[in-house]
Amino acid sequence: MTTTADMTASAPKGRPVRAKLGRDDFVMRGYMLMIAAYLVIALALPLYAMLSKSFSTYTFDLGAYEFQVSDEEGRFGAPPVSAEALNSELGAVAPDDLATSADGRLPATSFFPDFSFRSPVKYRIRGTDSDAVYLVGSERRTGTEWTELTSNDFRRVMLRPAAKRGFENYVTYFSTPALFRSIQNSLLIAVISTVITVSLAFCFAYALNRSCMRFKGLFRLIAVAPILVPSLLPGIALVYLFGNQGMIKGLLMGESIYGPIGIVIGSVFFTFPHAMIIITTALAIADARLYEAAVSLKASRWKTFWTVTIPGARYGLISAAFVVFNLVITDFGLPKVIGGQYNMLAVDIYKQVIGQQNFEMGAVVSVVLLVPAVIAFTVDRIVQKRQVALLSTRSVPYQPTPNSRFDWLCFAYCGLVAVFIVGLLAVCQYAALIKFWPYDLSLSLKNYAFDLMDGGGWDSYYNSIQMALLTAVIGTFVVFTGAYMVEKTRGFGTGRALFQLLAMLPMAIPGMVLGLAYIFFFNDPDNPLNPVYGTMAILVICTVTHFYTVSHLTAVTALKQMDTEFESVAASLKQPFYKLFTRVTVPVCLPSVLDISIYLFVNAMTTVSAVVFLYSPTTTLASVAVLNMDDAGDIAPAAAMGMMIFYTNAGARLLHVLISKRVLARTQAWRTR
Repeated sequence: MTTTADMTASAPKGRPVRAKLGRDDFVMRGYMLMIAAYLVIALALPLYAMLSKSFSTYTFDLGAYEFQVSDEEGRFGAPPVSAEALNSELGAVAPDDLATSADGRLPATSFFPDFSFRSPVKYRIRGTDSDAVYLVGSERRTGTEWTELTSNDFRRVMLRPAAKRGFENYVTYFSTPALFRSIQNSLLIAVISTVITVSLAFCFAYALNRSCMRFKGLFRLIAVAPILVPSLLPGIALVYLFGNQGMIKGLLMGESIYGPIGIVIGSVFFTFPHAMIIITTALAIADARLYEAAVSLKASRWKTFWTVTIPGARYGLISAAFVVFNLVITDFGLPKVIGGQYNMLAVDIYKQVIGQQNFEMGAVVSVVLLVPAVIAFTVDRIVQKRQVALLSTRSVPYQPTPNSRFDWLCFAYCGLVAVFIVGLLAVCQYAALIKFWPYDLSLSLKNYAFDLMDGGGWDSYYNSIQMALLTAVIGTFVVFTGAYMVEKTRGFGTGRALFQLLAMLPMAIPGMVLGLAYIFFFNDPDNPLNPVYGTMAILVICTVTHFYTVSHLTAVTALKQMDTEFESVAASLKQPFYKLFTRVTVPVCLPSVLDISIYLFVNAMTTVSAVVFLYSPTTTLASVAVLNMDDAGDIAPAAAMGMMIFYTNAGARLLHVLISKRVLARTQAWRTR
């Protein structure tokens, strides 16, 4: 019998022996390449299209067109004349007006002041080069051949601009004070919000992990509640509290909530749970032996805190800081609702695209917004790679000891944070039930008559549930199977590394940027995927892609806990990989599979920025309806729709817990044996 050692000995020196690949290996590689192709189409190509668009400028090149005009009998005896020469003579179009957008159109009749569509004369038009484009009605024409038209048809001729590549858009952006100020505003708000949020979240997590106070479970449950609502909702609550007709507007001492104050308070609300979860995880792995050593060395609590607790949690603090920074600087909903005239980058993208239809400048702002987001993500990943294990097999889990004074202090602090979170949610629910604030405070359900409001009515709510369910089911399948292939495929190191890079990229891409990139890519008539634009499919694709990274990391973490011997045993029994996957891997990793599904569902219900550019009249969503109703002045109905999203997500979370307990009791019983 030939052994592996014999094969190695007989192999040429310097050449490692490679395991022979079987059918399963090629199938797994093929599937991984399919998921990679999905990420390329749904992420890389749209981003490339957006980046390309940011360098595109459009202007009417009048020298690219020539005209001929017949006499009244239809004879063309006059020599051709260029549109540029006619414009120089007549001054029909000012030089500044020649710059336009990609969809710009210039009527050919602009150069003929005496034009009449009833005239018997005829017109000819042609391009001086093959790149000149013009429209006759909706028909696109190119080339240097003459097109002969009657006066009635000539009035429908439109000249199209020529595209050029360059940095003109960026020069315009950075030379426009109002636009450039958005960078400073966004960075300032993000830094201030990060410092406040991380500080508050650390104290909250410290109270949960280092005290023996009561009701820890309740406080933890309340702390994660903001994850279940769209970021617009705290803005609406703050308007009712501190707005011009607010309940307690006097607390601001004359300052306006519409601006940086409101944005910071709202940002702290919706980013708090993210920071708290990360820091809680960092504090939960403390080694009790370090604290025992500090006590034996008679170190004070203050010194122990700075020499043991903070160093042990430093990576969690840094990671939480960058996560919060990224969330704040890329958020669109909150500054849109309560930002007032205080411009921020994400809102600038919305204004350029929706308000001014200037897609090229929107692409420029997206690229600018992409820079700090990518830097924050990259630094966070570097920090996480440098993190070392704080728990070993000899470690002793830290158990807090009762201290009445400290426990009550922690309880009071957590109570204040809980009041802040529950208070904003309660204000939104109260506002949703009031007939007409602040003049008629009687309770009514009229604000839930969404079909009478702007925003899509109840259909938008049902569309959101449909989109969230599709995202959860399809996304979980795609993410988990993709993670399995990249984790369990033998060899193919380069392909796996590239797949991991693609899988990590979505976390660094703001939703607003991804949505705009989808416009440039999928709305291109020449793109064979154009039919999905404006459908529910593109909303699902965008949402799955936007939240791919966290789901992928969750799946990979679960798969890494499984020993590679499972694959070896399956191979020795000559069982195909899909049997191992369905009968062993999925049941073992079912807790993580369920976590991925509920994560995708909740985020699909609350996301605004990623889908605000992509919905159609038949695919309006609840989160976008909140934005549209707020824009229309229907603030109470907007609060009502926001609370519907909250209750739906809360119900989904509860259902997830119940299903998990029942399913896991059957599939995870082996863990207790």
